[in-house]
Amino acid sequence: MVEPCHTGRMNDPRPEPQDFDDFWGDMAARSRSMAPESRRSSGGIDGADIVRFTSLGGVRLGGWLVLPEGEVTSAVIVAHGYGGRNSLDAEWAPAGAAVFYPVARGLPTLSTVEGIPGFSKEHVLHGIGSRETYVHGGCAADVWCAVSALEEVLGRALGASQGGLRLGYFGPSFGGGIGAMAVPWDDRIDAASLYVPSFGAHVARLAEPSVGSGSALAQWVEHHPEAWSVLDYFDAAASARRLKVATIVAPAAEDPSVPPVGQRAIADAVPREHRTVMPMTAGHLEYPEKDAEMAAYAEATRRLFAGV
Repeated sequence: MVEPCHTGRMNDPRPEPQDFDDFWGDMAARSRSMAPESRRSSGGIDGADIVRFTSLGGVRLGGWLVLPEGEVTSAVIVAHGYGGRNSLDAEWAPAGAAVFYPVARGLPTLSTVEGIPGFSKEHVLHGIGSRETYVHGGCAADVWCAVSALEEVLGRALGASQGGLRLGYFGPSFGGGIGAMAVPWDDRIDAASLYVPSFGAHVARLAEPSVGSGSALAQWVEHHPEAWSVLDYFDAAASARRLKVATIVAPAAEDPSVPPVGQRAIADAVPREHRTVMPMTAGHLEYPEKDAEMAAYAEATRRLFAGV
């Protein structure tokens, strides 16, 4: 079932930094200007190729590339949750799509980086001393650099709005929140689908009990309130207000790992003319309706990415 979103603002009461747009626009421009130095090799999961590429800060990351048997007619970036990735999920891509599964910096299995912890409750705190070093900014940059790497490997421009192949972004949980931060600043991405996205409305979500990375972040800011001035730049709901492409958001009514209040804040933040909200009964849980809900959501995502 597709439900119209609430009109009320369920957001962080802290004001956005005045230079929010400048900060993100500058980081995106620096990332887009980098040479991805992509290297493609065989031997990946289920016959997929491995693509290594360079992201902001000079870190070398990896992902898996799956090409269709026939002509490549579109492309999809498929992100992952806070556990990283060790398997591929193809249900988000329409027929004819080249699918790239990049792994964000520091996370298993292809993007472990010395000095960046790979466990979610430690990763979420990495570099939190400043906006320039906070890991979630780097993870957003990894999305932009992954798009550049995919362009280089395919030898094709991406972004139908830019005269290239239509490009979709799918992100679950961690990948949903990072996607909400990254997509508004990359005009090559034509559509987005965010499943139970994290990192929205920090004040509200960190006040809720959670078994995920939010619990570690809540404990940190309780003892280090100065961290709020950094987190203000990394609220996925704030970035979602800048989305200019068709976006499906699938927030859950119940979720032990990602507080629903934050998920709903992201859904509410997407401009009305661009958003479709597909509510989920629960996230990060098994429940009787899950298969049917996920099948409908996957079908809607494929249609969105195909542009139909």
